[in-house]
Amino acid sequence: MTLLQVRGLTIQDRQGIALVDQLSMTLSAGDILGLVGESGSGKTLSCRAMMRLLPGEGLTISGGEILFNGTDLLTLNDKQMTAIRGREIGMIFQNPASHLNPVMTIGQQIAESRRLHFGASHREAHLQAVELLRQVGIPDPLRRVDNYPHEFSGGMRQRAMIAVALACEPKMLIADEPTTALDVTVQMQILRLLRDLRDRLGIAIILITHDLGVVAQTCDRIAVMYGGRLCETGDKRPVLAQAIHPYTRGLIDCQPVSEGGSGRLITLPGQPPVAARFPTGCRFHPRCANATAQCQRMQPAMQTGHGHVAACHHPLSGRENESSI
Repeated sequence: MTLLQVRGLTIQDRQGIALVDQLSMTLSAGDILGLVGESGSGKTLSCRAMMRLLPGEGLTISGGEILFNGTDLLTLNDKQMTAIRGREIGMIFQNPASHLNPVMTIGQQIAESRRLHFGASHREAHLQAVELLRQVGIPDPLRRVDNYPHEFSGGMRQRAMIAVALACEPKMLIADEPTTALDVTVQMQILRLLRDLRDRLGIAIILITHDLGVVAQTCDRIAVMYGGRLCETGDKRPVLAQAIHPYTRGLIDCQPVSEGGSGRLITLPGQPPVAARFPTGCRFHPRCANATAQCQRMQPAMQTGHGHVAACHHPLSGRENESSI
């Protein structure tokens, strides 16, 4: 069942520049979608638009639809959106230290949501907070529920942030690079936790990341963004095995291999575009070895290849593009 459907989402700044341009994607109940791209590609901005929490002033949603369970979130008033935010759609932020209240205990922050959205008593909410901490793998939750955020390690703060998001029993979670700044062992624990929550609770997850290795281990589907536009999307295996967009292919080639590698690490030439100087046509063409005059003039339409779709005038094809990531 399709839970989320984004159609033609466009976000503009004061100058009318489309920071996110005609983004369309879907998310089914119980699926994990990896939203991938370099910094500044519009991943977080797109997801904040889904929450109606655009950062800063001067940013506006100038077009498109965000259908959640059939309701266009862009048509809701503030009160209606407040009922959706947290209760139906939760968000796990990149830096939990800056989003957890430092003067409230972890248990109080979890219990607050239970009381607000479910009318739980203080005692019920406290017991539910302990149970949520147990579900996300916090050791000795009965004692740690009364700790403050500064008393938790980085990995435990991230787990606590997940518990806060789960307190409202949302149908969808947006996880904004939840493993940033964590060591490799803790990263794997957080990713396993997200998969386990999906399997046990049936929650749909959008996982924002720049790491295709994380996508390969965690996600069911993938959507690749570049310069505010969707490049390629589809089921994880065909996209990673036979990418048809040169940017996706470049991201895959940039991944270090665990064995059998030789020579220098491959990198994408050039730099991601600056919003004030977005190229005409395909925004990737200044960095693309396959670019032609057509790529400079015209924005490419989505077309199908190997069972998924990509926006490219000259999509890659053939088994020479297969990847083992």
